[in-house]
Amino acid sequence: MKFFGRLDRHFSFGCCSLLLALAACTASKAPSATAGTDTSAPVSILLLGSNHLAQLYKANNPNSDVLTPRRQAELSAMCDQLQRYRPDGILVEEVPEKQGRLDSLYRLYRQDKLDLNTMPGGRNEIYQVGFVLAKRLGLPGVHCVNAPGGTSQSILSEGQNIGLYEQATTEWRAFGARTIDQPLLAGATTMSQYYRAMNEPATVQRLHTLVYRTPARVTNGTLKPDPMVDAAFINPKYVGAEFISVFFNRDLKVYSNVVTTQLATRQHRQLLIMGLRHVGSLHGIFSTDPAYQVVAANDYLSRR
Repeated sequence: MKFFGRLDRHFSFGCCSLLLALAACTASKAPSATAGTDTSAPVSILLLGSNHLAQLYKANNPNSDVLTPRRQAELSAMCDQLQRYRPDGILVEEVPEKQGRLDSLYRLYRQDKLDLNTMPGGRNEIYQVGFVLAKRLGLPGVHCVNAPGGTSQSILSEGQNIGLYEQATTEWRAFGARTIDQPLLAGATTMSQYYRAMNEPATVQRLHTLVYRTPARVTNGTLKPDPMVDAAFINPKYVGAEFISVFFNRDLKVYSNVVTTQLATRQHRQLLIMGLRHVGSLHGIFSTDPAYQVVAANDYLSRR
């Protein structure tokens, strides 16, 4: 008996017809690639890049303090702008394991029993932007979507072509200080202008290139010891690419936390407050997900 010999022409045509029919039937019943979401309209997500406001604070410079009356008024005005986006989900850079703590703090905040001016860490953007917006919008809370894996960009410090990365890092720091931080610290810009400068597409792209592109040119080296990096899996030949993978791996986990939060809550308009370094990478991930539509933060942030 031959299973792989020449088939009768009529039998072959009949089998092909049957297979096509079965394929069509299967396709009609197959789950959508965006199963679990409303496929008629993508989920909207606004990626708000942020420096860490608590780290911005300098005791001898009131312009750096988001708790001063001036900065509080400016933050309130900025939240007015972001509120126009009408998010039904506020997502913040905290790991899900801290969700219970954040829920407790938010309950107190909604009841006016939590004073951010005296609370340790009260300058953090999670509270100054996330809590404020959530309360205004009547949301039950904010969602923790960060993932472990954070590390310093300085762990890449040796290898062939390391000079390219070091030069790009120096240029970025000078650019960021000149165009973003110094105007705020000098009192020349508002909080809205500060966030707008951070979220300019060219600025986001420049930082993304520094962290996720330039290091790939560095080879044949090692990373500085870091508790968040398993050195046993680092290939010295591709040390720069390995370095990039540390950051990208974290971004993929953040992405997973965001989309699973959406599946659990059925949010339609999410606002994610995340460190600026991650915004370019996350934009790339979400912009290629057909279930999502990325919204530019600067469509809502005022120039004033």
